[in-house]
Amino acid sequence: MKGPYDDIINLPRPVSAKHPRMSNLERAAQFAPFSALTGYEEAVRETARLTDKCPELDEHEKQVLDHKLRILADQQRNLPCISITYFVPDPVKDGGEYVTIRSKVKKVDKYEKVITLTNGKKIPIEKIIEINLYI
Repeated sequence: MKGPYDDIINLPRPVSAKHPRMSNLERAAQFAPFSALTGYEEAVRETARLTDKCPELDEHEKQVLDHKLRILADQQRNLPCISITYFVPDPVKDGGEYVTIRSKVKKVDKYEKVITLTNGKKIPIEKIIEINLYI
């Protein structure tokens, strides 16, 4: 059977002398700027990001923490070194993350309920989960 394009169907593909051949990656990149769902990827990433729940300490854990805070308050003149784990609430989602810092204590302020470290960081006492003393 004869078709209308039989005369050109087996000819080699034309190659431009001015423009180099575009790779498949470059060809696909032409369509990347068009996104019907702008911001969708960021929303999916934010939803997939995991956060921890704020812990509730039992009475025994609170007593142990209170005992360590009293030791810190008594020893703050010596700038004791501690490892402190505390909870940082997430600004966007419910929950947050646990952060552990090792530093020296500058001041334990019982009235403002914060521990000030020598690097200037202030940690709220109610967010503290664990303290390890290195006196």
